[in-house]
Amino acid sequence: MAAFSFLPSAHIAPKPTLHFVKASTSDLPKTSPSPPSTKPQLPSHRPHHNIREEARLHNAATVTTNHPRFSAKYVPFTSITDPSSSDESYSLDEIVYRSQSGSLLDVQHDMSALKHFDGAYWRNLFDSRVGKTTWPFGSGVWSKKEWVLPEIDDDDIISAFEGDTSAALSAYCAAAGIPSLVFLPANRISMAQLVQPIANGAFVLSIDTDFDGCMQLIREVTAELPIYLANSLNSLRLEGQKTAAIEILQQFDWEVPDWVIVPGGNLGNIYAFYKGFSMCKELGLVDKIPRLVCAQAANANPLYLYFKSGWKDFQPVKAKTTFASAIQIGDPVSIDRAVYALKNSNGIVEEAKEEELMDAMAQADSTGMFTCPHTGVALTALNKLRRSGVIGPTDRTVVVSTAHGLKFTHSKIDYHSKKIKDMACRLANPPVQVTADFGSVMDVLKKYLLSKSH
Repeated sequence: MAAFSFLPSAHIAPKPTLHFVKASTSDLPKTSPSPPSTKPQLPSHRPHHNIREEARLHNAATVTTNHPRFSAKYVPFTSITDPSSSDESYSLDEIVYRSQSGSLLDVQHDMSALKHFDGAYWRNLFDSRVGKTTWPFGSGVWSKKEWVLPEIDDDDIISAFEGDTSAALSAYCAAAGIPSLVFLPANRISMAQLVQPIANGAFVLSIDTDFDGCMQLIREVTAELPIYLANSLNSLRLEGQKTAAIEILQQFDWEVPDWVIVPGGNLGNIYAFYKGFSMCKELGLVDKIPRLVCAQAANANPLYLYFKSGWKDFQPVKAKTTFASAIQIGDPVSIDRAVYALKNSNGIVEEAKEEELMDAMAQADSTGMFTCPHTGVALTALNKLRRSGVIGPTDRTVVVSTAHGLKFTHSKIDYHSKKIKDMACRLANPPVQVTADFGSVMDVLKKYLLSKSH
């Protein structure tokens, strides 16, 4: 996932100036070498070591009066919205995805311990650490590797589905020697997305259903088999995804943008961004959070319809085919999380039709990027909100791109070849067929150069 921002402008330029926000360590502050650590050095990978014992040893060596122990736990998401509703909680090393009432879980940190350090401390820490791992899908997996994986031995299987998640997951599992199982909706994931888990040795099930059907199957399968999930049902995934919000703030030198636009399908992303921004505000790194926009494809827009109803009547929809395949979801798992994030950030939901998102993708590509249809959804939302005046000419806006265009080459080829049914493809740039003749080539070049001179 990458993110980029649009600088304020008085109008919507045909080719807006884009500034990428991406993980980088080249500009990190130079520091003097630290003295040798007296803390016990734990191996980075000990698959048969008890994680509870490792945590106990680490905490015993690091907890002092000036350095209180940091802790976190699972709590029902309903207790986030209503703290008096439940005192139920679980340890992070337990394999559990829902509360007793059926609510999704949320990772709750001991903020009083974290607040022992001021905002300047956390800014320095993030400036020196953020960007040293792949994110946010990757960091959701790698953070598990480093400190929160339950006691999974070599006979267990980690499972996920969807293209980006399965790619990150299969890479880690291959490196760690852990079998991985991937559920993918047949005929909905591009070969570019599918090839990585296959190449990394994952056991891939191509299932004749859509994303929502896969989600239902995974719930049934995990009730019978010892499978550890790494999809949106697992709240730890959001802890990795929320680092993207920290990365945006860090790249903006801790100045908060006015808007952040995120493509939304299963809706974990929008809540993860909210968690990241809110945590930074609570820790004193920033004094506000940006307004969030969730952008959905019109062919899979249950959150948009719910927003337009004034949050009065949520109804799942049957998702139709969309070029933004990863958000082709009609019954999102994280609907309550998304609504909470949007309400608490004074957020908005917008939608993009297929032609709109493909045109927006092509326009962004013409500026030197190579985006995906999901980015086209978010860019369409930006254009609509600018035209309506909701996003002002001086507002600084970050658009989150959740995939690279190389994973969607077929749709780009079809667009620029004008082979998409009922779509004008007005920004198509097909190759010009010319005979192998000097005169013919010169005629074509002169015509092209003349058109550019006007």
